[in-house]
Amino acid sequence: MTSSSSKPRIILDCDPGHDDAVAIVVAAHTCELLGITTVAGNAPLDRTTHNARVLRHMLDLDVEVHSGAGRPMVVEPAFAGYVHGESGLDGADLPEPTRPLDGTDGIQFLIETARSNPGCHLVVTGPMTNIALALRSDPSLGDHIASISFMGGGTFGNRTAMSEFNFWADPHAAAVVVNSGLPLIMAGLDVTHQFQATAPRIEQVKSIDGQLAHVLSGLFDFFSANYSSRHDDMEGAAVHDPLAVLALSHPQLFESEERFVDVVIDGDHTRGMTVVDQRTLIDRPAANCTVLTKVDADAAWDVAAAAIAAGSVER
Repeated sequence: MTSSSSKPRIILDCDPGHDDAVAIVVAAHTCELLGITTVAGNAPLDRTTHNARVLRHMLDLDVEVHSGAGRPMVVEPAFAGYVHGESGLDGADLPEPTRPLDGTDGIQFLIETARSNPGCHLVVTGPMTNIALALRSDPSLGDHIASISFMGGGTFGNRTAMSEFNFWADPHAAAVVVNSGLPLIMAGLDVTHQFQATAPRIEQVKSIDGQLAHVLSGLFDFFSANYSSRHDDMEGAAVHDPLAVLALSHPQLFESEERFVDVVIDGDHTRGMTVVDQRTLIDRPAANCTVLTKVDADAAWDVAAAAIAAGSVER
């Protein structure tokens, strides 16, 4: 993984979500953002879509937002209000977005945008439903995509002992993507738990003037208080999703390994479990994924804070 002097062109597929909100801010600052698609995950589709429009409004972004899948491919929908609140972005008074939704067929938007921008990347920060459906709808879609950088998975879980939420929420979609044969970059819990919104980092955001910084400060306070109250050992919320963006825009901040990765579809404890083959056997399966293992968290937070500052400038 090497850095590039030009901004990566990305389509961001998300389910905002506090950490998705930060991912949108970081993507707007560090990437050429080609569009945003939404999926049900952290909250129902109407809420995640509204939240994406709120972020577009606050950042004054000239990109389209299209809603996608409102439920997983097979399993029943389940949301994460216990983490993000019922709105998906509890903790701050959000402005009302003025620009309407651009469309309700996010899968077709993904396909058409990727075809119009060969060599772009898909960044996925929610359940992978939209991506799996797009790949099934257009099997040649992968010919136009440079990589899929996703937040999901890990060698431990947060929804069950073995399963990370995004993979658990739609394990069938995760399996389609992980077994697609496309270049994959995984920001799993092993690395995202290294990137926490600690009190000093939140104070850094509070020192920034502007609406965006003020809103995100409230979101961070809510998110981190929730995380700290629900964990034995965390100083603040794990801000998972921006790492899937930074893996493309600032790859020098990470250490990674090439591994074979797969997904378990079912089981009370294992639905959505990530299988990461870490054996040294010569006859192990060939690697299909770049697995992020370490992040320079202070440097990554500085990038996020700079993005928040840039987005907070009055226009």
